[in-house]
Amino acid sequence: MNPAEHIHEASLQLLENPGIKIEHDAIAQLLLQHGAQPAAQSGVLCFPRKMVEEYRRLAPAQFPLTDRFGTPTVLSATGLTAFWSCPGMALYRHGSQRLFTSADMADIARLMHHLPNVQGVFGMAMADVHPPTQDVVGLNIMARNTSKHIRVLCFSPQGARTLVEIKRVIGPHPWFSIGFTAHGPLRWTQLALEIYRTTAGHGIPVSINGEPMAGVSGPVTLAGNAAVGNAEILAGLVINQLLEPGRPCTYNLGLAHVFDMRTAVAVTGGPENALLADLSALMGRFYNLPSASWASTESMVPDAQAGLEKIFAFHTHMASGVSNIWGVGQLESEITISPAQAVIDNEMIAYAQRYRRGVPVNAATLALDVTREVGPAGSFLEHPHTFDHFRTELFQPEILFRQRRPDWDAAGRLRLDDRAEQIADELIARPLATPAPLTEAQGAELQRLVDGFLAAMKK
Repeated sequence: MNPAEHIHEASLQLLENPGIKIEHDAIAQLLLQHGAQPAAQSGVLCFPRKMVEEYRRLAPAQFPLTDRFGTPTVLSATGLTAFWSCPGMALYRHGSQRLFTSADMADIARLMHHLPNVQGVFGMAMADVHPPTQDVVGLNIMARNTSKHIRVLCFSPQGARTLVEIKRVIGPHPWFSIGFTAHGPLRWTQLALEIYRTTAGHGIPVSINGEPMAGVSGPVTLAGNAAVGNAEILAGLVINQLLEPGRPCTYNLGLAHVFDMRTAVAVTGGPENALLADLSALMGRFYNLPSASWASTESMVPDAQAGLEKIFAFHTHMASGVSNIWGVGQLESEITISPAQAVIDNEMIAYAQRYRRGVPVNAATLALDVTREVGPAGSFLEHPHTFDHFRTELFQPEILFRQRRPDWDAAGRLRLDDRAEQIADELIARPLATPAPLTEAQGAELQRLVDGFLAAMKK
């Protein structure tokens, strides 16, 4: 067997014994009605392999995630990679870190709107918003500040019900998506399952996240850790396909961590994380499902460590074939977002994309006739072939410095992170291009739903 088959088989054995803890009575009953078996431990169900195979195959091999106007980014196991920002709870900006607020959510949405290599904007935890309402409030803020795809950070079943209403009245396209993580080992919580259940049946795409931490909530060996995370994801796939056959699901083993035994830190920017992202892509292809991961760093600031860990992550995750990479702007083990780092990450993605395009070899690129025309000791600079091809052949950086030292001196001797901070400020302040993300009528209807939700949550 190849590695994917080994991990799949190990996960099937885990699903049969010891099984998965299901902390939701109604979903547990649904599973029992469709083939699951009660385990010896209370609240734990065993998933027969025939049941797993039947229901996981209902998930579509590809599906679109759209912007507000319906323009699709298609996710598939073998397609191009889409890039999103990241979740978190703190902001690093202008040299200091603090808790993230609703005003910051508007700023980050506008920044991501203007970064050309970012296709989706992630919700954040906002310190000035009551926790159970942050999903709906966050969606409202993001929808008014970007037309790009929105990944809602879910907080409550009540919020999930309002998301369904918003989806119904604002637009039919899958312009926002949700997701949840198994809190392992081998456990799906009441909150996660209720959010999956509440949003089922409305064409809202979901990511199903296995996030085992090697050495803590999974075996310290990466293969064993992956087998646990894969079992959790397979159980989540079965549940979502029972709730909504054909529901678009992203397979996400790329959130798996390792535990630093010296510092007790959950590592997100190590080489092991790249290997786990590789397994996410591998298993996604094995199941013919889009895969996901995140590119993160343990660095506190946009420095050399962040550069090392994040460019390695972007490149290796893309090379592995991950369908959807989160983490633009991410610092501090997924806790913090930095506008400057987001600008740098946007450049990193373009850099890695150019490398991934490789070297096309054909008559036009070999340019034999051009070389004969120029001849020995000639110059290609003035030749039309150079003018015709240099923009597509050569990487054109937006923020990397490629001038001489006197130019750097004259510009104030700014480091990369300083330039990125300035650019981020400019992009945040830049008006959104027309048309606006929401029409006047859509904005009014969205506000009506948000106001009604907030009033109900106060009762």
